[in-house]
Amino acid sequence: MSTRTIPLKRLIPGLIIGPATWLGPYIAMSSLFLPALIQHLDAANKINILALFSALGMIVAAVSNMAAGYLSDRTRSRFGKRTPWLVAGSFVFMLAMIFASMSPNVPMLLLSWMIGQVALNFIVAPMVAWIDLAPEGGRGSASSAYGGLGMALGNNGFTILAAFFLGQFRLGFIIFGIITFVGTLVAAIIAREPSNLHETTDREDSSIRQKLSLKEAVAVFPKWSIGRDYYLALIGKLSQGIGNFAITGYLLFIMTDFLHKDNSSTQQSIQLINIIMLVFGILMGFVAGPLSDKFNVLKYPVGLSTISLGVGALSLYFLQNDTGIIIYAFLAGLGMGIWNSLDNLLNLNVIPDKNRVGLFLGIYNLGNTLTQAIAPVIAAFLISQIGFSSIFMMSFVLSIFGGICILMIKSVSR
Repeated sequence: MSTRTIPLKRLIPGLIIGPATWLGPYIAMSSLFLPALIQHLDAANKINILALFSALGMIVAAVSNMAAGYLSDRTRSRFGKRTPWLVAGSFVFMLAMIFASMSPNVPMLLLSWMIGQVALNFIVAPMVAWIDLAPEGGRGSASSAYGGLGMALGNNGFTILAAFFLGQFRLGFIIFGIITFVGTLVAAIIAREPSNLHETTDREDSSIRQKLSLKEAVAVFPKWSIGRDYYLALIGKLSQGIGNFAITGYLLFIMTDFLHKDNSSTQQSIQLINIIMLVFGILMGFVAGPLSDKFNVLKYPVGLSTISLGVGALSLYFLQNDTGIIIYAFLAGLGMGIWNSLDNLLNLNVIPDKNRVGLFLGIYNLGNTLTQAIAPVIAAFLISQIGFSSIFMMSFVLSIFGGICILMIKSVSR
């Protein structure tokens, strides 16, 4: 494994700007612009069409994320192993979103969205692996910068801005696609990943390399006894993500169809939720990582943060008013702030093969895209069979289950 590091004074700004400018536009487009455009193109079938987009996106995201992690682990360039892929991915993503904005029908929109899904995962998997380039003793701060500050700005800051484009959603696709490319490029320039052209690699003959490649292909996923803690963290991530995105992915429809708000009230409520969550996300981004490094505590805050998300979902369901919206925003903001600050650091501690950091981090971070694809599919089924109330219960149950999985990890004591 490479011993290269990036100084925190460069790495932290890159890990804030980078995830903010890929996650923010993606969240805005998937939760607001995409549903709005689908509703414009085929209002009668909007729930099922959104579920179709999510199901296909899930498959595309899973394959492309693993491919991106695998390829970047094996890349040698003067710009390092991650930077070429994430810059190229952001450029293709921008083009795909511009094409999406021009889509005259659902099939064209679907094609553009799928290309965007592939490109997005060639940003996600390589970028999160930058955390592994942090100096020893600074990984908590690097993880907090990526998850706490960067993802808080992405999750909530951009959604506040995106709410202004609900009436101009086609323009929103273009603007936010450009933001992704420019932001990713700026992050790469600031971080300046060092060259790995001279990084030592195994120089064996082709027959041996083929055998190793076959062995690697079979052992991509280690057996439970070896990867137990990694799998528990992954299950926890997926459960928490599905529970969270079942609500945030349908936030627009929750406001209009469940709480029966008009357009003006919907915009105000979405902005209020995201402002509160943004404040908590930034606060936790500043304090969660450094406190984790100082007190050597990691598993407990990550596990317990999911419970906060579940309770927040219940408050929105039981109250069904502005008070419930505020309570949800506070609890979800606290939970997501802690989670985003520390979950990547937790995963670094349970990776079963340190020579394949990019691959395993990429698979783990499917939780940021894969769960956004799975959640609407499950939610659409539950809404059609039971009604909107079901997704709040699902969110609560999955959040609790995810937290229990995290707390069962053994290799991280606390």
